[in-house]
Amino acid sequence: MIRAELDAFLAAARAAVGTAGVLTDPDLTEGYGVDWTRRWRSPAAAVVRPATTAQVAALVAAARGHRVPLVPQGGNTGLVGGSVPHAGGEVVLSLRGLDGLGPVDVLAGQVTAGAGVTLAALQAHAAAAGLAFGVDTGARESATVGGMIATNAGGVHVVRHGPMRAQVVGVEAVLGTGGVVARLSGLVKDNTGYDLGQLLCGSEGTLGVVTAARLRLVAEEPHAVVALLGLAGVGEAVSLASELRHAVGEVRALELMEGESMRVVASHRGAAPPVAPDAGAFLLVEAAGRVDPTPALSDAIARHAASAPVAVAVERSARERLWRWREAHPEAAAALGVVLKFDVTLPAAAIAEFCAHVRARVASGWPGATTLLYGHVGDGNIHVNVVGPDPDDHAVDDSVLGLVVDLGGSISAEHGIGVAKRAWLARNRSAAEVAAMRAIKRALDPDGIMNPGVLLP
Repeated sequence: MIRAELDAFLAAARAAVGTAGVLTDPDLTEGYGVDWTRRWRSPAAAVVRPATTAQVAALVAAARGHRVPLVPQGGNTGLVGGSVPHAGGEVVLSLRGLDGLGPVDVLAGQVTAGAGVTLAALQAHAAAAGLAFGVDTGARESATVGGMIATNAGGVHVVRHGPMRAQVVGVEAVLGTGGVVARLSGLVKDNTGYDLGQLLCGSEGTLGVVTAARLRLVAEEPHAVVALLGLAGVGEAVSLASELRHAVGEVRALELMEGESMRVVASHRGAAPPVAPDAGAFLLVEAAGRVDPTPALSDAIARHAASAPVAVAVERSARERLWRWREAHPEAAAALGVVLKFDVTLPAAAIAEFCAHVRARVASGWPGATTLLYGHVGDGNIHVNVVGPDPDDHAVDDSVLGLVVDLGGSISAEHGIGVAKRAWLARNRSAAEVAAMRAIKRALDPDGIMNPGVLLP
């Protein structure tokens, strides 16, 4: 990018959002250029911080006019390098200022939220109206609505409520053309042409910038129970998860933790798991509903896993203590060094085989590396965290993702493709699919300014 073009864009940006909304001091922009894993980092040429959709449209128009690449960014909790500059010279478009929350529409069970609204704020807003939001993740304090739509975030309740895509009933966005599309009426049945909002779900900011969304809310579930079971191995955990899901309609989370991974977490926390510390795998089950689901879950466990050691928690604080064993996995890995993260989906029948083989592959190729395997087993989503290899050693990516493809899985479950997996897109999607994606990209971002280099190889 030519410096004169950047200067002209920054002048237009200051006119659109004010001088305080444009950051160029490296000390102030540094944090916008590093993702959560610390594996992806590159300085931003500048950071612009709009507060309205009109300002976003003005910035996109200016970027088109001066050929300045934009990287939309929300809470910057991404794990694949898709929300930070990667080539140098890109301008980060921070959307945290679009944090408006409309009143909860109790009749429709919906709410309109700005792209910069955090998941935690959305959850609290819904709860105040006696409703709940169907998506939950460990990054709830920083993950934003816009970023969650851009990556089609999943989280722990997909087994019950579906991913972010299932919650979106309307979107307002500025496309790469500069055009603003807005459909926030929340009509559940609306078949008037292409659903542009759904097209933007999972697009990772490569087609446009989501500025607001109309979101579906779900019934509040005041009664909850959590059980943590120690099992012989991953295969047993997968089978039990399926049995419990079908036996108990109130199940809303099914979390797998491979035994060796749990012991890394135990070392990090300085405490032993509350059940079966030497188990081959652990399954955390949460059920919730309008009435107490404890009897139904207890009966199902007695029928399908009578001999498994189990810890059960009903009180909120006790439930949170059991959840900590699952939620501490990412921080335990990060405490050991830079984490190579792989977020993949496998057919249920292939999960046990994948976990065994991927651990063996890493141990063989990178002796001394630490591998943690855990995830949302109810929807086939396994997180592979590897610590030890050089962060730039992409042979690890090839080994892990190659196994995923061979077993008929998806290389991205809920974090997107970003830059980390773009070379693999063509191995996990057909040539016709990739060509269609490129055609859509050209149509909605004709100048290639929206998150260039992300998703498409």
